[in-house]
Amino acid sequence: MNIIITGASSGIGFETALEFTLDSKNKVVCIARSADKLRKLLEIAKGINPDCTLLPVEFDLVNDDYTALIPFLKERLGTIDILINNAGSLINKSFLTTTEADLAEMLESNVMSHFKMIQNTLPLMKSGSHIVNIGSMGGFQGSVKFPGLAAYSASKAALHTLTECLAFELADQGIKVNCLALGSAQTEMLEKAFPGYESPVMAFEMGKYIADFARTGHKFFNGKILPVAVSTP
Repeated sequence: MNIIITGASSGIGFETALEFTLDSKNKVVCIARSADKLRKLLEIAKGINPDCTLLPVEFDLVNDDYTALIPFLKERLGTIDILINNAGSLINKSFLTTTEADLAEMLESNVMSHFKMIQNTLPLMKSGSHIVNIGSMGGFQGSVKFPGLAAYSASKAALHTLTECLAFELADQGIKVNCLALGSAQTEMLEKAFPGYESPVMAFEMGKYIADFARTGHKFFNGKILPVAVSTP
């Protein structure tokens, strides 16, 4: 399979990439801003499976030029079977100290980057392709909310609605779009949101779940925002 993972240099994206590279038939493009972390990912992947194909791409989803990225993807992959939009960031501030610039940053990082990635890669997708957006329980309607995460949670809620809209719009092309609203997993982002909290789910466990869902979930779901949480937060 031909797979693209954004935000692949750490945490859940890192572990999801490693899970896909266990199968030597997969071609995995890993996109992130940190070249050093991507090199480390490639080193670990090759250590686990020397025959894997992992293509690290240093790219800023918000600011860089997609006209340079797409020809590379077309040349190395041809078509795209799975796109996992995992990249994102988090700001933890009280609402009164959250600025308009903070909200704009959350929307750019957690919504616009995925909007642009999907729009630019769609010409390389075909019937049966699966787009998986990584959302959050923070943006899941009716879930428990936490102080300091208003801008972050609002951006994730926007991503959830974008998922539903795209699933309907792309249905005629046979392209499925789903969103996993993740609860906690032990990552740097979790530590930033909830200092001192220890999640019952490790990053590698969540990475394996996401990889498995990306491979098979579109057989059962389309346009769904699926909560993936065993506890609060």
